Amino acid sequence: MKEQKILYFDIINGISGDMTLATLLDLGVPKQIFLEELDKLNLGKEFKIEITDKFENGIKGTNVNVIVNEGHVHRNLIDIYDIIDKSTLNDKIKQNAKDIFMEVAKAEAKVHGTSIDKIHFHEVGAMDSIIDIVGSCILLDLLCVDEIYATKVPLGSGFVKCAHGVIPVPAPAVVEILKDVPVKFNNVKGECTTPTGAAIIKTVCDKFVDEVEFEIKQVGYGIGYKKFEFPNMLRTFVGVKKNRINRI
Repeated sequence: MKEQKILYFDIINGISGDMTLATLLDLGVPKQIFLEELDKLNLGKEFKIEITDKFENGIKGTNVNVIVNEGHVHRNLIDIYDIIDKSTLNDKIKQNAKDIFMEVAKAEAKVHGTSIDKIHFHEVGAMDSIIDIVGSCILLDLLCVDEIYATKVPLGSGFVKCAHGVIPVPAPAVVEILKDVPVKFNNVKGECTTPTGAAIIKTVCDKFVDEVEFEIKQVGYGIGYKKFEFPNMLRTFVGVKKNRINRI
């Protein structure tokens, strides 16, 4: 029997960038190693990151808060690629991060009827999104898994305010990003899945399945900030999947 180390995203009530960071950290990746990798972006003076324990409905998990220093600049896609390319992160992390940013950029350009190079990044160019996306890629690399699976992605309902005014949930950018991805429209009021979260899971996930057999070794809980009718958490499992080897 050949063993595969897998990561499974149990997307209980949506996915965002900060909750992805939080749940992956909660799997046991040492904070100091993560922060040392994050320092390779050379953006240390522009932000600080708080990693704390938080409870949701009595369940202990991890919460991540990126605090952006005043006076930081908003960046376009070329600027973000430049930051990533000039960092000393490994090539796999760099490519994954750029692929995720491209997913958001393509969606935003489509929704707003413009080209990728002309899109004004309200969310993607923000420092917290840079940390969420690159940080998630760092953690995925540190976990050293063979395959990544996820459940269908819940989308939420209602309306949300953004830089352009009031828009329906799921946000148009989320819908564009999650084309060809299994989703479920639920009655939870509010934005369950953000463009950043959608782009991360679409890019890194090998297969979306609601049923998979594996032995659980670690469990992580990422706790968000919003209050919904259901627990606002993102759960992940690291486990071992045993595949039979057919010998001739």
